Amino acid sequence: MNISIVGTGYVGLVTGTCFADVGNQVLCVDKDQSNIDMLLGGKIPIFEPGLEQLVKTSVAQERLKFTTDISAAVEHGKIIFIAVGTPPGEDGSADLSHVLAVAKSIGQSLLEYRTVVTKSTVPVGTAEKVRKAIQSELDARGVEIEFSVASNPEFLKEGAAIEDFMKPDRVVIGADDDRAVEILRELYAPFNRNHERLIIMDIPSAELTKYAANAMLATKISFMNELSNLAELLNADIELVRQGIGSDPRIGYHFIYPGCGYGGSCFPKDVQALHRTAQQYGYEARILDAVEAVNQDQKSVLLNKIDAHLGANLSGKTFAIWGLSFKPNTDDMREAPSRVIIDGLLARGASVRAYDPVANEEASELYADNKSVTFCDDLYDATEGADSLVLVTEWKAFRSPDFKRLKRQLGDRVIFDGRNIYDPAGLAKVGLKYYGIGRSN
Repeated sequence: MNISIVGTGYVGLVTGTCFADVGNQVLCVDKDQSNIDMLLGGKIPIFEPGLEQLVKTSVAQERLKFTTDISAAVEHGKIIFIAVGTPPGEDGSADLSHVLAVAKSIGQSLLEYRTVVTKSTVPVGTAEKVRKAIQSELDARGVEIEFSVASNPEFLKEGAAIEDFMKPDRVVIGADDDRAVEILRELYAPFNRNHERLIIMDIPSAELTKYAANAMLATKISFMNELSNLAELLNADIELVRQGIGSDPRIGYHFIYPGCGYGGSCFPKDVQALHRTAQQYGYEARILDAVEAVNQDQKSVLLNKIDAHLGANLSGKTFAIWGLSFKPNTDDMREAPSRVIIDGLLARGASVRAYDPVANEEASELYADNKSVTFCDDLYDATEGADSLVLVTEWKAFRSPDFKRLKRQLGDRVIFDGRNIYDPAGLAKVGLKYYGIGRSN
């Protein structure tokens, strides 16, 4: 099947590459020439395990191509996916200007029937706006061309996106005509062999499903972080509480790990956008408001522990930071808790030595003008000459370090663990002071 993907960001590139990998002819279009040049040169603008090799293979086998020509994409694709960004506006609502600009371009170039699918995370009602934008351009041209609009939200986890796409737990399709449903059913047939994964619904329900999923996961994280703060006051251990409630199958273990807050391109943006949508319809979504507020506070929890242990004036102190990306297996620094922590340490007069297995380059651009931040080549390079260690992102490389070596390196012999990956009793035996999340000290 001929498929066109508009947008070569995270969602668009993963989607196009995975469709090409199962034999489709995919044309990805992006207005950013530098992105296209990079992709044509065999490089990708994001970090996602396994993606670069998959892109190279599909390009070499001529199943995956790239262009800046939107009209070529409209001509090529029987299905046209819109996968451009929807960044939050100043009021928290999703900015649909890129989505609707693509819709207009499709309407200007459309010559025969196409199925247009919104893949971007968009508020309820966006598909209808896309339909009107395309129809408006057709009316301006004075032509009558049939087309369908559908919603097919993505459910990809950064760091595991290829696995999620190739072996989806569900494929949500929102459509209001049978023709679009059958075309998308055919497209997803290779991913639907073992059992029925397609969930067909109306378009507004599909659009809401994506926001509801991310908001639910963010709610679990913030609720657990709220409990972790209470556990400290009650002299309880949140890790034991987590095991106690996670063993209940109605709750489960997923997304109930306490920490120093969530970040990334999805949860913060989507919680805000859903909250804003509720307000636009006259409904005050109080839980969503609390989820966001708790998360913002949680990003400063480690700073509060540092203040309590060392005081608010940290002049002359150096902190090693392990982990910069908002989660492991990605270089994404958007809304990352590490940024709040680094900014807080700098504001208190401290210096920072930071290391991340993947995100050093991305982070160095954010702090390029700050001489108090040094980016190191490995984890022990970061702790060399540091007074304290702050663990922010739970990369596998950080799970079992040489604690005796850390004791020799760290001037104040203290570790602030933002993900509870270390054993407090074990560190005490080594002679390291430990501060975790929701664990009494």
